[in-house]
Amino acid sequence: MIPFTKAHACGNDFLIVPEEAVRLAVSSGRTVADEDWAALTRRLCARTTGVGADGIEFFAWTGPKASRVRLHNADGSVAEISGNGTRCVAAWMAEALASKPGDELTITTDAGPRVCRVDAVSREGGFAVQATAGMGIPSFARRTVTLAGGVSIAGAEVSTGNPHFVIVAGDANFTVGGKSWQEVGAEICVQADFPHQTNVEFVRIAGEHAIEIRIFERGVGPTASSGTGSSAAATAALALHGCVSPLTVTAPGGEQTVAWSGPGSELYLTGPAALVARGEAW
Repeated sequence: MIPFTKAHACGNDFLIVPEEAVRLAVSSGRTVADEDWAALTRRLCARTTGVGADGIEFFAWTGPKASRVRLHNADGSVAEISGNGTRCVAAWMAEALASKPGDELTITTDAGPRVCRVDAVSREGGFAVQATAGMGIPSFARRTVTLAGGVSIAGAEVSTGNPHFVIVAGDANFTVGGKSWQEVGAEICVQADFPHQTNVEFVRIAGEHAIEIRIFERGVGPTASSGTGSSAAATAALALHGCVSPLTVTAPGGEQTVAWSGPGSELYLTGPAALVARGEAW
């Protein structure tokens, strides 16, 4: 049996699974092949036949307040980092360590280490935290992509440790080029212009300090929220569209706040994360 904890950040849900437990359950001492991790992820993340999640954070302690995670998307593919997934791991660590506001936890991802500061702890109806994560120094550049049929879409290519393409949409339905954001996201995600595929965010500027977004996540599809997606959308809005930090980013799953001083500086993402269930799976 493989133990898991299910957590979510603004509706973006993850399973946190001890890496060593998988090795013991699957391998009996042999090295676990990449396809084993991918197959296990697809099985556990299945919404109707598994536990259900957007991905799995495979977890290992590396120090008293430090861990190493490897993230697999729901389709089994490996992702460099998830901002929401990292914050879910921080919530799991905070509960295990009885963390208090002000405590800092270091989580090393495939995009590098991220420091999460616990801002608040709640034990009402379960364990939850409000946390601020350093998301690294984002990079960005204007870029235009061409959809099938020849429609050109202007946007920004942004890296927040993983790849994003950010588009400012023209209306409240987030349509682009006469197509739904889901249709455009699915097409851009797998375009040859992005050899490792890309996450796609659609932005509506709601004010100087506020944007609304929709997310088509690589390896998952439409999602309720994304930490790196919120960070990427905020980067484009702040750097290229006249918005001002701090910026509230509202996705269908809820609000997060981005603070960023501009190019060359680290971006900080603040939001909630809650533990919702524990169990064991085959």
